[in-house]
Amino acid sequence: MKLKKFKFKTVNSTNDIAIRLIKKTNNKFGVIVADKQKKGRGQRGNKWISYKGNLFVSIFFSLEKINMSLKQLTKVNCFLIKKILLQFCRKRIYIKPPNDLLIDKKKICGILQETIKKANTTYFIVGVGINLINSPNIKNYPTTSILELTKNKVNKKKIITELVNIYKEFLDKTSKLSLKTVKNL
Repeated sequence: MKLKKFKFKTVNSTNDIAIRLIKKTNNKFGVIVADKQKKGRGQRGNKWISYKGNLFVSIFFSLEKINMSLKQLTKVNCFLIKKILLQFCRKRIYIKPPNDLLIDKKKICGILQETIKKANTTYFIVGVGINLINSPNIKNYPTTSILELTKNKVNKKKIITELVNIYKEFLDKTSKLSLKTVKNL
């Protein structure tokens, strides 16, 4: 299975682009990558502060052959992104339910999940924001970045490649996977 990649300089939100692509094309799988988001979204209508240089990606796929609940998919997404982050930052990563990733009690990654129906098919959209080089100042919610933690600048293309690869593997094997086996991807 091939995840078609869509690259943009500036978007309002990568999830909004995914919704538009699902509605207007026949793509059942895709990855949207943007250098900048003007109106990034978080959970419960919160704004995702999108500093240039950080990672803004949305992955979308059809749920036709996936035998997992949305709650299980939420956990899967956290495990997959955590696995990628561990390649670039060798610190303990804590999953703060439902879908934030923290290092040293500071948010490094947020995941926004949405579903959309087209005809008789339900699609799942996974928006991922990772603080690579900069983190916002949010009152009462500490944040961090990979650069701050490791003093190394992460190659954004490499992290995108890893993200695409781990989701391709997940989607290729999904009909045979259980939540327990996802951790071994």
